[in-house]
Amino acid sequence: MGLVDLSIAGHLGAAYHIGAIAIGSTIFNMVYWIFSFLRMGTSGMTSQAFGAGNVQEIRLLLCRSTVTALGISFIILCLQSPLLRLALAIMSPTDAVLIHASTYFHICIWGAPAVLCQYSLTGWFIGLQNARYPLYVAIVQNIANIAGSLFFVFALHMDVAGIALGTLVAQYCGLFLSVILCLRMRRKLSFPQSFPLSGVFNKRAIRRFFSVNRDIFLRTLCLVSVTLYFTSAGSRQGEGILAANALLMQYFTLYSYFMDGFAYAGEALSGKCAGARDLSGLKRVIKDLFLWGCGVALLFTMIYYVGGAGFMRLLTDEPSVVSTATAYLPWAILIPFAGLSAFIWDGILIGLTATRYMLWSMCSAMAVFFAIYFAFSPWYHNHALWLAFILYLTTRGLMQHGLYKHKGIPI
Repeated sequence: MGLVDLSIAGHLGAAYHIGAIAIGSTIFNMVYWIFSFLRMGTSGMTSQAFGAGNVQEIRLLLCRSTVTALGISFIILCLQSPLLRLALAIMSPTDAVLIHASTYFHICIWGAPAVLCQYSLTGWFIGLQNARYPLYVAIVQNIANIAGSLFFVFALHMDVAGIALGTLVAQYCGLFLSVILCLRMRRKLSFPQSFPLSGVFNKRAIRRFFSVNRDIFLRTLCLVSVTLYFTSAGSRQGEGILAANALLMQYFTLYSYFMDGFAYAGEALSGKCAGARDLSGLKRVIKDLFLWGCGVALLFTMIYYVGGAGFMRLLTDEPSVVSTATAYLPWAILIPFAGLSAFIWDGILIGLTATRYMLWSMCSAMAVFFAIYFAFSPWYHNHALWLAFILYLTTRGLMQHGLYKHKGIPI
């Protein structure tokens, strides 16, 4: 949906429209990614319960996760004004970008309950080895977003507000379908008739739920810090660099969603192996994930090398933005192999609920990002920013691989 939003903004006639969507999207990435443990933790623990054949725990995990999601959503909605002021103060956009980014935020923020509840439901589906339902939801969401945004922007002339409204409508369409599919999954699993409400708030289960999610939460704070600073550093270099970086980050986003497929497979299959105590099966899963992942990374590298400039022109018809972004295109070509290992290991470690390893690797990668950027930015400016980002991705994967080799994985 972010790709659709950016491409529509890229045809509204000014760089500040792209910048506004970049700022607005970054704010929501910052807010929502912090709570991505709702998906990751739910996925890992559900897959382990599935592997162990514990149907009652599968049901309780969904309840714990969705109740937590609704509680967090309520807090976000209550604190929306301070959140916006803080984010804009950090990123320091120009006045034109600030006005449109605020409009985008004030509309999209009402999608928080839909987004966070979908995190819980998506994680639950994946933990149950069902990637088909999240696919259906993604297709419906994107069709609704494309149709809604095009209608609001080009038929009703709502500009950035129309883009935001199209996104909001799509989020609730996705939630509605997720709930329907959840009810269907319940019938397939044949849940027991009795449902002890006390089990949802069992102290031991709650402690494990938040212990796993605490590490993911802190890890995601580090990830958000890097993403937020990346956008902020580009914003301080002017609207042109901000828009160019937003354009090039779509290369990372597009690749990441393909790799997320393998990360989700890693969550589901490694968690199932952990629940069944199947160490040989886990080793096969890791090997197969890296084989497929290398093939996808090679394919994307070739696509970006051959068609990278054409993809830019598809996203925007602003010549100045395309010209600026072209100077930094080689960095985007490095993204697939730089991020390969990080994506796959994230999935494996989530499935094994070895979330402490994820936290350690992310802290190290964040330190590398800031060290490289501050060391080289006085001379290389935006090139230093992209160098820091590429090395940050690489460090994450290398650290996770090293932890697996030297410390082992609990199963």
